[in-house]
Amino acid sequence: MTETQSVHCLCGAVTVTLRGEPAARANCHCATCRDFYGTAMLSATAWQPEQVSVAGGGATFPHPSKSMSRTWCAACGEIVFGTNRLGMRVVPNSVTARAHGGRLPDALQPTMHLFYRQRVIDVVDALPKFLDGWDGPTLDTPN
Repeated sequence: MTETQSVHCLCGAVTVTLRGEPAARANCHCATCRDFYGTAMLSATAWQPEQVSVAGGGATFPHPSKSMSRTWCAACGEIVFGTNRLGMRVVPNSVTARAHGGRLPDALQPTMHLFYRQRVIDVVDALPKFLDGWDGPTLDTPN
């Protein structure tokens, strides 16, 4: 996928434009993402900052103790993206799927699980499940 695509919040007031291909496609199980996004795991794509632009009435909340933030629509409250500690823009797959008629395109499907050791739910799929980040041992690797 080398195209430009636009995703919107629920009310349409905020538009996030994504250019090119994401740097990562993953399901994150870390406690920080779970708490910060209010979900059992964050399924998302990560993009370089220069690949992402935002238009409309967004507001940003910095994490109180970590180098990350989330940006949401000031009108409807939906989180449209976050910024992780590496500066990557993290777009929830729920937002992206809606822009594609409710189904995430194959080119944006997750390719791995991150921080699987911290999971609160088990996921049965064929994706690698990295225990402590995005590399190193996986659930199937002897420790």
